[in-house]
Amino acid sequence: MSRIVCKFGGSSLADANQFRRVLAIVESDPRRSIVVPSAPGKRSSTDAKLTDLLYLCQQSATLGTDFTSPYAQVRERFLEIERDLGIDAGMAGHLTALEAALREGVTKDFVASRGEYLNGLLLAAYLGAEFVDPEHFIIIAPNGSVDPETYVMLAGRLANAEKRYVVPGFYGRDTKGRVRTFSRGGSDISGAIVARAVMAELYENWTDVSGLLMADPRIVKDPKPMQEVTYAEIRELSYMGASVLHDEAILPVREVGIPINIRNTNAPEHDGTRIVSALSPHVEQTTEIAGIAGKKNFAMISVEKNLMNKEVGFIYRLLGILERHAVSFEHCPSSIDSMSVIIDATDIEDKIEDVLAEIRETLHPDSLDYVPAIALIAIVGEGMSKTIGIAAKVFIALRDAQVNVRIINQGASELNIIVGVVPDEYERALAALYNAFVTPVPVDSATSRASRAPSA
Repeated sequence: MSRIVCKFGGSSLADANQFRRVLAIVESDPRRSIVVPSAPGKRSSTDAKLTDLLYLCQQSATLGTDFTSPYAQVRERFLEIERDLGIDAGMAGHLTALEAALREGVTKDFVASRGEYLNGLLLAAYLGAEFVDPEHFIIIAPNGSVDPETYVMLAGRLANAEKRYVVPGFYGRDTKGRVRTFSRGGSDISGAIVARAVMAELYENWTDVSGLLMADPRIVKDPKPMQEVTYAEIRELSYMGASVLHDEAILPVREVGIPINIRNTNAPEHDGTRIVSALSPHVEQTTEIAGIAGKKNFAMISVEKNLMNKEVGFIYRLLGILERHAVSFEHCPSSIDSMSVIIDATDIEDKIEDVLAEIRETLHPDSLDYVPAIALIAIVGEGMSKTIGIAAKVFIALRDAQVNVRIINQGASELNIIVGVVPDEYERALAALYNAFVTPVPVDSATSRASRAPSA
C-alpha cells in the first residue's frame, strides 16, 4: 500500500482539541500511516513557547538555581493535554524523569528535543500508534547533514505498511550517540527524512495556513495561495525572503521526487499547495508566474572602467577583493564597461571603506559608487522564458506605479526576473507587480503557464 507521511506543526498540536483534529485527518485516509509531530505550539499570544521554557529550565539547572516555576508550566501543559484527551500516556512518569535529568545535567540539544519527544508519546497513545524514537534511527553528521545510514535504518524500522507510527520531529543523534537537534526547520526536515526513508507517495506538511501565498500578505491584501509550485521556484522564493519551507526541509524529498503538500489542520478540506518536481499539465492556468518575493537588506558596489571587457581577469580581481574581506556576493549584473556587485548589507557595512580603497588601488576604476541600501524583488516562474511579454508587464507595472528601477537581472535559467529599487519604493513596487500578474489569462493560451493560484 502507498504511504503518506504527515508532519504536524506546533499550532496543529497546541491543545486537546487540535489533537482531535489531527486524529480525524489521519483516520480519513489509511495511507496516512506515519505521523511526525512538533512540540505543542502556543495556544494564544500570552503563552510562553514550550521550547523556551525548557531552555530556561536547563540554564537554571546549570547555574544551580531554582527552575520550579518554568518547569511547572511545562509539566502542566503536557498533563493537561493528556487529561483532556482522556488517555494514559504515562506523562507523569516521563515528566518526573525529565526533571531528574535536568538536575543531573543535560545538554541544550537534549532538553530542546523533549518537547517533541513528550508530544510524540502523547500522540502515539492517542492515535493507537507505535512510538519510534528518532534518537535511535536518525544520525546527524557534524556539519548538520543527514547520514545516509539513516534512511536504511528508518526504512527497516517503519517497514510494516499496515501499522501506524509516530516519529517525533526536530532531533536525532550525533555520530557519538548523543541527542542532537537540527539547526532550523527541524520538524520539517524530520518529516522529509521519514518520507524519503519509506519512499512515501506524498509528504504532507500540516500547519495553520492553507498553503503558500503568492506574495507577502503584509504588503498585498489577501494574496492568492499557490496551488502548485516547483522545487526550483520554491528555492528562488525562499532565497528572496518568502515564508516557505527551508531548503534543508525540502532536499531529502526533492532528491527522490516525492511531492510535498502544505495543508491547514484547521481547514483540511482545502487542497493547500503542492510542491513538485514538474508542473502538472491539468492544473488550471490563471497566471504566468509562481509568486513574487523580495528583501530590502542589500547594498551595491558599481564599478565603471573604459575597455573593461578587454582587461583580462578584471571580474576575477574584483570578486577576489570581496573574498579577501569575507564578503559573498548575491548578484553581479554587468555591461561592456561597467558592472555592479550586489551584496548583503550586513556583510559589508563595517568593511566598506577598506573594500572600496582596495578596489581603487587594484582596479583603478574610472568611477566607483556605493549604494548602502537597495531592495530586490524577484518575479519567479518556471514558464516565464517561454511566455511573451513578461518583461514588458514588469516594467509597465513599475512605470505606472512611478517606481524607478535601479537594477535589472535575469539568470541563465530564466526562472526569474530580479529588479532593484530604493527601499522606500519597495512595498509599492511589490504590490504593483502582484496586481499586474494575478489576473486571469486564457486557459488555452499556448504561452500561459500552469497556475499556482485557484481561480478567484
